[in-house]
Amino acid sequence: MRIEQHPAYVLHARPYRETSLLLECLTRGHGRLGVVARGVRGERSRLKRAQLEPFQPLLLDLLLRGEMATLTAVETEGTPSRLSGERGLAGLYLNELVVRLTGRQDPSPGLFDAYAQTLSRLGSSEPLAWSLRRFERDLLETIGYALQLEHEAETGASLLPQAHYRYQAEQGAVRCAVANASTLRGSDLLALAQDCMPDERGLRALRQMMREIIRFHLGGAELRAWRVLAPAAAPR
Repeated sequence: MRIEQHPAYVLHARPYRETSLLLECLTRGHGRLGVVARGVRGERSRLKRAQLEPFQPLLLDLLLRGEMATLTAVETEGTPSRLSGERGLAGLYLNELVVRLTGRQDPSPGLFDAYAQTLSRLGSSEPLAWSLRRFERDLLETIGYALQLEHEAETGASLLPQAHYRYQAEQGAVRCAVANASTLRGSDLLALAQDCMPDERGLRALRQMMREIIRFHLGGAELRAWRVLAPAAAPR
């Protein structure tokens, strides 16, 4: 199947043979694709490695056969997100999340749009921790694991802003009689549901909750980005 002028981002690239690359790309209409970019590391190639940088909106021409696609043409579209320092690390975290939590060839325009919007947010003055929590929430929803952020898991009752809860990945928010380091306020969960940034305490609690949920969906595995992103992810 030929795919022409299709919106995409490169999530990951690694060398393949002497002059080629194996890419993981997020596309708007075909989901995550494995792509062979032949010859792009060669000096005479008409396709250049520099065109395939992360965070750059692209238009790809592909030949899709079975599990993998072959890149036949690429154009840059618009301005790349210039992310450096901790925001560049956050962008790489987005990429690892998508690669680890999504399957190939599972179309999700909503995920593509959320990813593009988050890159824009990372390039703005929005607090880094809040940008990441919003993307994690949206990613989980698009892959079928939407968070239950407004009602108690056991009773279905509306969350109380002043009450404390423990979020369990398989159930949802379970009310706790005593607050501790692993509990969240109802107001924190409601803030995430309503897309309204909570205070620093709430951001810290949501970060811990999201890490536990993502670890659950990874079968207990860790993300490499967590180790390098820890200082940057703290609310400030």
